[in-house]
Amino acid sequence: MMIIMQPGATQAQIDHVIEHVEGRHLSPHAIVGVEQTIIGAVGESHSVPTSVFETLPGVLSVTRISQPYKLASRQFHPENSVFPLDGFTIGGLEIPIIAGPCSVESRTQIIETAQAVREAGANALRGGVFKPRTSPYAFQGMGEEGLEYMAEARALTGLPIVAEIMAVSQVPVMVKYVDVLQIGARNMQNFNLLRAVGDTRTPVLLKRGMSATVEDLLMAAEYILAGGNERVMLCERGIRTFETATRNTTDINAVPVLKSLTHLPVVLDPSHSTGHFNFVAAVAKAAVAAGADGLIVEVHPDPAHAMSDGIQSLTPENFAKMVRQVKAVAEAVDRRLVTPLPLGEGQG
Repeated sequence: MMIIMQPGATQAQIDHVIEHVEGRHLSPHAIVGVEQTIIGAVGESHSVPTSVFETLPGVLSVTRISQPYKLASRQFHPENSVFPLDGFTIGGLEIPIIAGPCSVESRTQIIETAQAVREAGANALRGGVFKPRTSPYAFQGMGEEGLEYMAEARALTGLPIVAEIMAVSQVPVMVKYVDVLQIGARNMQNFNLLRAVGDTRTPVLLKRGMSATVEDLLMAAEYILAGGNERVMLCERGIRTFETATRNTTDINAVPVLKSLTHLPVVLDPSHSTGHFNFVAAVAKAAVAAGADGLIVEVHPDPAHAMSDGIQSLTPENFAKMVRQVKAVAEAVDRRLVTPLPLGEGQG
């Protein structure tokens, strides 16, 4: 349920309400505004009457949240969540672009890619170091060595790094190196992993599962939010349908639908949702036109020899062209791309 405090409620009154929430074995989550505070009481609250809180000093009203996802709901948090990601923000007017290879393959490859995507306008660097592959014989990633190379690329370019985490046991090493933890489609309902990243305060990019509904995605986000990690981004990356012309089917509807249901930023991955570099730019433009708050795109300096997903990876030249096109679409819908760091800044 949602406990709305009176404008000007004192800190003592807010603390008193939080004590009562905890006393009912519920988890309190406060949104402190300039004039008013809202306290979410999350948990099995159906048997708790609203009158328990309505009579407390400083309480204006109490409302039950109708959706099964509470903290992710716009009913609880009406305004867009906007939060910093090491040099820029996401969820507001500006749209960041995350770019990089599917897999970190070598020190030279990731540094070359980082420098190229930064020059083309990327704001963050992606790269896989623990790879969830369909075949156990396929390249599984470089592990911590790959993270060290990504950290070096960050030091040289100033780009924060985004990498996928696959297991609870990887949390310590991942939070040591990365700026954003990515939860891949196959792990969207790995609830132990969701709880573990919820206990961190590292931002999370949560990808939609291949057969997951919008509500499934929001319920997965709820696990992370309930742990106290409020910096969660949702990622539409295509879903599995009967269509085989592309790797997945881009659910472009999910962008405005999610924006209507949740306050969390919505990112789109046009690389995995199409599976072919020829279609990436078109879907990226469509995503921005539909209201996406960010893009995550695969870029490789030599896609033909990539160790994974080369067919869907853009060359640096094609990525630069895509950025120019996306910039024009963003401006047409009264948004803008995040301004890249000036060349030379963040290097050395």
